[in-house]
Amino acid sequence: MTAQGAGHTAGLIDSHCHLDHFSNEELPQLLDRAREAGLDGMVTIGTRLSRQHEQKALTRHSRPDLAIWCSIGTHPDHVDEEETPEAARIAELSDEPEVVAIGESGLDYFHGAAEIRPLQQASFRAHIHAARLTGLPLVIHARQADDDVAAILEDETETRGAFPFLLHCFASGPDLARRALALGGYLSFSGIATFPKSSELRDIARTVPHDRLLVETDSPYLAPAPKRGKRNEPSYVAFTAATVADTVGLEPSAFAGVTTANFHRLFTKARRPAP
Repeated sequence: MTAQGAGHTAGLIDSHCHLDHFSNEELPQLLDRAREAGLDGMVTIGTRLSRQHEQKALTRHSRPDLAIWCSIGTHPDHVDEEETPEAARIAELSDEPEVVAIGESGLDYFHGAAEIRPLQQASFRAHIHAARLTGLPLVIHARQADDDVAAILEDETETRGAFPFLLHCFASGPDLARRALALGGYLSFSGIATFPKSSELRDIARTVPHDRLLVETDSPYLAPAPKRGKRNEPSYVAFTAATVADTVGLEPSAFAGVTTANFHRLFTKARRPAP
């Protein structure tokens, strides 16, 4: 498939982007390009619970042919800037139609100093509890913390019960993938999967059941080939989708159908805006 052909696949959903990194002036054209690339919707992801109003406001840019939903939560990189959230408070703030997920939360031992790891872990568990309270999927960030992420997921599931979750922008090792899938989790692949040196990641993608796959941009970060070096945006999810589809042996249109069905199975609250 040519790069031009890969840039459009009807029916895709960008399960993870950060629209708050774009200005209000940029959004109309950004959303136009998303529709031109074939997108049906996107989720703008919260990184600070204190700014949850900003994420909710961004969903007002939804169009009848392009849905925008949001998640709310505190990213592990910001746990030392905010109070550890109460699960009940997260659940209360998520009780609005546009909020379809909790997070992103998780563990980041690359950026996070060792002394804030207990804060990251406490915040992670609070977000897990909120996901359990609400039934909304938890969007999980994992970076250089595979063993602890897996251990907390297993402990929480064993001691307090299962909850829906998604390991976003998956770039971890096969052990975390295996353990997450065993718990019923989903994996989402970003532009990293298109990088020439990501052959191990593509090998992992081949092991993921088709009904647990999602796709995302994590924009404005991690633009996929052939857009590397540019600021990423939701329309570029079509390039990632084309690569992952080829990796797992699906035609792009079939991959779009599968991943969108998976999205709605996991993000059960996601509904299209009224005309």
